[in-house]
Amino acid sequence: MDVWALGGLTMLRLERRAQPSAVMSLASPMVALLLTTVLAAVLFAALGKDPGQGLAMFFVEPVNGLRPLTEVLLKATPLILCALGLSVCYRSNVWNIGAEGQFLLGAIAAGGAALWLAQAGLTGPKGLYAPLVLLAGVVGGMAWAAVTAVLRDRFNANEILVSLMLVYVAQQLLNYLVFGPWKDPQGFNFPQTPPFDASTLLPAMAPGMRLHWGFVLTLVAVVLFWVFLFRLWWGFQMQVGGLAPAAARYAGFSSRSALWTAFLLSGGMAGLAGAMEAAGPLQRLTPYVSTGYGFTAIIVAFVGRLHPVGIVCSGVLLSMVLIGGELAQSRLGLPNALTGVFQGLLLFLLLACDTFIHYRVRWMRSGSPSAASKPSGAGA
Repeated sequence: MDVWALGGLTMLRLERRAQPSAVMSLASPMVALLLTTVLAAVLFAALGKDPGQGLAMFFVEPVNGLRPLTEVLLKATPLILCALGLSVCYRSNVWNIGAEGQFLLGAIAAGGAALWLAQAGLTGPKGLYAPLVLLAGVVGGMAWAAVTAVLRDRFNANEILVSLMLVYVAQQLLNYLVFGPWKDPQGFNFPQTPPFDASTLLPAMAPGMRLHWGFVLTLVAVVLFWVFLFRLWWGFQMQVGGLAPAAARYAGFSSRSALWTAFLLSGGMAGLAGAMEAAGPLQRLTPYVSTGYGFTAIIVAFVGRLHPVGIVCSGVLLSMVLIGGELAQSRLGLPNALTGVFQGLLLFLLLACDTFIHYRVRWMRSGSPSAASKPSGAGA
């Protein structure tokens, strides 16, 4: 594929590699992050801020001490959980874009369970009923994902559009509940539910910290997803169905089973993340129970190469970006939209760098025999 001729003398050609480059597969995320950092520094300078100080808000301040580090891990927890479920979907060629809605339904279901337990007078030590609340969140997320799965399975509806549109339905349902029947009568007219009873909350890992034991549960989920994807026959079937649907059909693998498994796993993990957020740091439901975790998790999944271990690393990185954006807004007066710009740059540059996994660059004279052997545009 001829890309550009420089002054009529030099031609840039992308040639497909015989085998994908293992080196570029590993280096691509690092190169994308480096280029994102450089462009972010340029953006800080264009906004009249010190680039070094701006970058420190994103990469130094979020981990400058034990307590800030625990806040990074706290924010990374829902990102990792959502991205784990999405990785199964994308490896199976099932395009779930609605993890945000499944996150919200998980939070709603967990909040409803917590409020019902308190109304029924079932109280006890802190964390006694937390497993039930988390289970309710998983069921809520799976039920919301099942709506998309049914429409895709029975009516061949586009899962991208359906799952995305259901995000807005979930948000409006949450708004109705916290502005209406679940609104705290003693909450000074704020749209929020009453605080959850201590027995339904996730205990903190250490006194004075907000990081809860859900983070440990998240690490357990990472191990289980790694086993599922790379050590179990079921996970192998799903990945074959995503990479080579025709071969999967020939081997007798069920595409319908893969569809439902991917959606239910993805919805369950997003619902679990929503339940942890509601029963963890928030301890109640508000209209802002999610700050876009489900959408950010899409970037986390791809930056992490759809691999459970890579997702942990990318989840921590994107968590630092989210916290860094808040610090840059409060300390440097930068717009909050800068966080979204940072995320978009990272994903765009990652996709650009991934091109060189399957292609390599060749420079040659436009008049040379090798350049003239192929017509312009050939070799793509």
